[in-house]
Amino acid sequence: MLDQVEEVAAQANAELHKISSPEELEAWRVRYLGRKSKLITILRSLGDVPIEERRALGARANQVKTNLEALLEEHKSKLVSTSHQKLESQKIDITLPGEPQQIGRLHPTTRATEEICDIFISMGFQVAEGPEVEWEYYNFEALNMPAEHPARDSFATLWVDYRTDSGKMPMLMRTHTSPMQIRVMEKTKPPLRVIAPGRVYRYEATDATHEWMFSQVEGFAVDKNITMADLKGTLFEFARRLFGHDRKCRFRCDYFPFVEPGVEIAIDCFMCGGKGCRLCGNSGWIEILGAGMIHPEVLRVCGIDPEEYSGFAFGMGVERIPILRYGIDDIRLFYADDLRFLKQF
Repeated sequence: MLDQVEEVAAQANAELHKISSPEELEAWRVRYLGRKSKLITILRSLGDVPIEERRALGARANQVKTNLEALLEEHKSKLVSTSHQKLESQKIDITLPGEPQQIGRLHPTTRATEEICDIFISMGFQVAEGPEVEWEYYNFEALNMPAEHPARDSFATLWVDYRTDSGKMPMLMRTHTSPMQIRVMEKTKPPLRVIAPGRVYRYEATDATHEWMFSQVEGFAVDKNITMADLKGTLFEFARRLFGHDRKCRFRCDYFPFVEPGVEIAIDCFMCGGKGCRLCGNSGWIEILGAGMIHPEVLRVCGIDPEEYSGFAFGMGVERIPILRYGIDDIRLFYADDLRFLKQF
């Protein structure tokens, strides 16, 4: 049995040097110093050992037990010290500033759209949104532009090849947000005051002033006894709220097939005060949108009697607003995903 005690001592020492965690150390203690361990079993069975061997065996077994207990405490202290050192090396100074976080911002087009919508909402308009893939009927025909109408030539259209069992159906990526004018008037009776923001698409080459996708806001009002004075008052108030209360507005005749008469609205240049500069092309005025009185045929197509009701409509390119405000010289910057540009807004 003395050989067994020596074997236990040697094995325990060998295993102790490989232990690197408190859990492993506790398992080692149970294995070699626990109630059911081999060493404790030997100590409990000393009464069965011949008297002449008992003293030497008991003395050696107790010595091994004492040594293992001392080694246990020593190794436990080492593990605690190592753990403290590790924690010390990994501790975080919470008083130090954190890593800077990238803060998201609204896209300048989104900001301009929301600002435009907020102004018209405050004047009693409602917001309506519609599909970007549109039927030819709503995009052209219902807006007084039949197939042979020359005004269609000014719209570079992206056509969609849409087929059904009955054949090919004329669909396209909408070229303006004016189709919402027809969709709303078909389903809702006057009085109406609606704005329709959204993306529009044109099949054309891109350059500093042209983009194949951009944003528009269409607006219209239909009621009894609406006149050009209502149109001028609404858009003049809009221009003052958006560009400043000292703005001047100019209305000049223009042609749009879905309004009659049609006008273009310009504001006095806020860079030169109307004297003429590079921004306004030395004219002193900056065009901001097109408008006019809704054509009677457009009202009639939607089931509204033009003898009883009248209305006005207007439309503007949203990107034009930040371009004018911030002096941006290339519309392609809005959709180039360049953070250096977008972080400025």
